[in-house]
Amino acid sequence: MLMCCGLLLILVYVGSRAQTAIYSHFSLQSWSASRLPAITAAAKDHAHSGPPDFSLWSEKRIKAFRASLLLKVPLPLGVLEIPSLHLQVPVLKGTDDLTLDRAVGHIEGTASLGESGNIGIAGHRDGFFRVLKDIHLGDKIDVHWQRGTSHYRVEAIEIVPPDRVSVLGARSKPSVTLVTCYPFYFVGSAPMRYIVHAALADANELVSAGSPR
Repeated sequence: MLMCCGLLLILVYVGSRAQTAIYSHFSLQSWSASRLPAITAAAKDHAHSGPPDFSLWSEKRIKAFRASLLLKVPLPLGVLEIPSLHLQVPVLKGTDDLTLDRAVGHIEGTASLGESGNIGIAGHRDGFFRVLKDIHLGDKIDVHWQRGTSHYRVEAIEIVPPDRVSVLGARSKPSVTLVTCYPFYFVGSAPMRYIVHAALADANELVSAGSPR
């Protein structure tokens, strides 16, 4: 009897894990369907790309990501892609713990994806954004959103105190600013912030996509 109960519990656990893996695998496929017909190819590719590459992640962050799969999150606002770092990650609204465990988050009060201001996106230094340690000036950053794709080029990288909120302020060109903690391998609460600024490659992209200027 005890053996039967044990087997039943294992089957329930395996079924639950499989369901959450499937949800993660096709999370952006749902987003794609809700944004047709102006969806991008990158979003479709990500829908079939499987789990993230955990090779640089901390054990703590891997566990947090897997635990987040058991909880419901809103559909992504879009997809952040950095080809040189082989990063494709959903962008969710906000920067609460669940959001940053599952994906990266759009920082409240900054420009929305596809707008012409400064878009702020935050991620964990021991998760999705650990790859930023290898980013370089001139690297391409693509932001896929509901009406198309905005192409940016990295123009500045800086390390600042956590209270330097001016990094999210208006810049001379439409921009995306990536924010994570620093140092990347610091034990405990990291004392600084690692900031990547990227400027829009062609301002006409936003106009042709129908975004407000």
